[in-house]
Amino acid sequence: MNIIVIMIFIAGAFVVQMGLGFLQIKHFSKAYAELRRIGKVAIGKKPGRIRAGTIVLFAVSNSGKILKAKKMQGVTVMATVKDLPGFEDKNIRTLKEEDMAHCNKLLKLAILDAVSNYKTIMSGGVIPEKYSPFKNMMLKAERAVAVKK
Repeated sequence: MNIIVIMIFIAGAFVVQMGLGFLQIKHFSKAYAELRRIGKVAIGKKPGRIRAGTIVLFAVSNSGKILKAKKMQGVTVMATVKDLPGFEDKNIRTLKEEDMAHCNKLLKLAILDAVSNYKTIMSGGVIPEKYSPFKNMMLKAERAVAVKK
């Protein structure tokens, strides 16, 4: 009897997390669409494994001027998209360390990722895919098997 209660509890927690994750993605998509109506959107991320993950969105004009900035930072699916003040009217190509003085370390790394992504795309490049830890393990296993053959 106890095992059934535990299984129901785990299934319920899984369903709740899926629902909250869906709401978080919906909230992010709404913020992205809002910025997309303003101009191009540069996105930077710093995924958190133990610490808070961070995503930064910059609405950018054709000249590279930042029109609006938003961030999502948190550990759980309860993290929401919030305005990121202090970057309006600055050029994304020339952001400096002092422009990010009011930001924490993870936020700075996400901003630098957004700048790098913007520069790569605007120069005609392609942003390399970043694999999940599970995908990295699978690739290492495939290479190990290929070497033995």
